[in-house]
Amino acid sequence: MVDHRTPTERELEILKILWARGEATVREVYEEMSRSAPIVQNTVQAFLRTMEEKQLVTHRVAGRSFIYRPLVKRDQTNRNLATNLLDRVFDGAIDQMVQSVISAQQPTTAEIARLEELLQMAKQNANQNSQKGERS
Repeated sequence: MVDHRTPTERELEILKILWARGEATVREVYEEMSRSAPIVQNTVQAFLRTMEEKQLVTHRVAGRSFIYRPLVKRDQTNRNLATNLLDRVFDGAIDQMVQSVISAQQPTTAEIARLEELLQMAKQNANQNSQKGERS
């Protein structure tokens, strides 16, 4: 089941702008988005209103401008999106998801080193959890 707060692709684009800036007006978001794709300022405003209804963003008023800021954290949103993808597409199989990602884009040496660190941490956590289970 998809959480009502799961951002769409365009909403995620807007969130990335807000995460980078901390907060922004409709015009600032529009100007940044229009650099990469054609979009109308009213469309950005409509997205932000919908995102506020979904509790992804909130706003404050300064003069005649609405200044938006994110209500959701980037790392939590990334985790939720990854979990959703893992469950929906790969039926929870982490190895299949990683294999698909690696076959789509070859990781750099630095990324491989980081993946090895993450795997080592996962092994340690798994060992600790299995030892806790043996003691119970």
